[in-house]
Amino acid sequence: MTPKPTIAEIVANDLCIGCGLCEALTGGRVKMAMTRRGSLRPTPVDEFTPAEEAQLVAACPGAVAEARVEAGCKSDPVWGAYRSMARAWAAHPDVRYEGATGGVLTALGMHALRTGRVDFVLHVGADPEQPMRSRWVMSKTPDSVRANTASRYGPTAPLAGLAAALDRGRPFALIAKPCDLGAVHSLSRTDPRVDELCTIRLALVCGGQSRLTKSTAVLDEFGLDETEVALFRYRGHGNPGATVVETRAGERFTKTYLDMWEDEAGWEVETRCKFCPDALGEAADVASADIWPGGAPTGEDEGFNGIIVRTEVGEELVASAVKAGELVVTDEITTRQFDDFQPHQVRKKEALAARYHGLADSGIAPIETRGLRITELGRRLNPERFEHERAGTRRRVERL
Repeated sequence: MTPKPTIAEIVANDLCIGCGLCEALTGGRVKMAMTRRGSLRPTPVDEFTPAEEAQLVAACPGAVAEARVEAGCKSDPVWGAYRSMARAWAAHPDVRYEGATGGVLTALGMHALRTGRVDFVLHVGADPEQPMRSRWVMSKTPDSVRANTASRYGPTAPLAGLAAALDRGRPFALIAKPCDLGAVHSLSRTDPRVDELCTIRLALVCGGQSRLTKSTAVLDEFGLDETEVALFRYRGHGNPGATVVETRAGERFTKTYLDMWEDEAGWEVETRCKFCPDALGEAADVASADIWPGGAPTGEDEGFNGIIVRTEVGEELVASAVKAGELVVTDEITTRQFDDFQPHQVRKKEALAARYHGLADSGIAPIETRGLRITELGRRLNPERFEHERAGTRRRVERL
């Protein structure tokens, strides 16, 4: 058995994603701080009590990832356990327009509040003091959920607000990345309040979290300083929508989605994302994805999400939102259609077993996976490709 890594080792090996759980479980004694590389990291990393360290390592996305599987689900080697998959979008045209794709997660969060299923939604939005950056927020009204709509591609730490959410003692929804929801699921083993209170869990299917340096590069391109920024919108206001920067002086700058994201080498994605065993939201009640044939948009459209409903809670929430006229769900999507919509996810999932071998070769503990079929999918690679991925990981580790 490989020894469990410490939080300090996870951070040193760049497998930390900056989820914020360290801040939550230490009562804010350990803060999430921005590094010079543009990542959120717990600071300091060596002042946890033994009890805090044990609880954190048992849930940290840099150490463990686990699927949350209910009985009675269908199953797919790539996409995991699910009850249904379909095309969907927010029924309200403004929510649909403002959302990152079709506004599904926003619509579901708003509906959960309107129907009293939850008292508030824990999610992220732009920091009003530093609009290029993100902070966690508790939305108590549908209007607040909508005000924080659309993707935040830079570093986000939604779980920094988890302790405050649990301390309220009231049911809440969480909208976050798959790794964040995986951490919450693992934390439920040691904190029974999690399953009692975090009653709705919604995720985006994630292409990776960018470092802040991706955003600062955009400002450099426009000759701007971060202090000048009044708005930084990564996408939305159309599907996929442009990246928009507005200054306090009233200037406006834009980049198309493809200009911003077409060159994968320039995404500035966190290292942990390249080893992510669950970008598909397998610990969520509902996961929502882009559904562009071939994996990239060819232009703007009205906004369409692919939804993966994984649990009875998700099934009931979606049905209720449809009945209330807040969500539109149309034709079924098959798993192989999802393969075409998200081909990069399939490739990464198949490569992970080899990449984890490369980490182990370099003396780094790979992420422990449970129920995510990493070994099974790794058998799809031919020996040459497997060794290519394994060796590439060793080279990447040497550059850390």
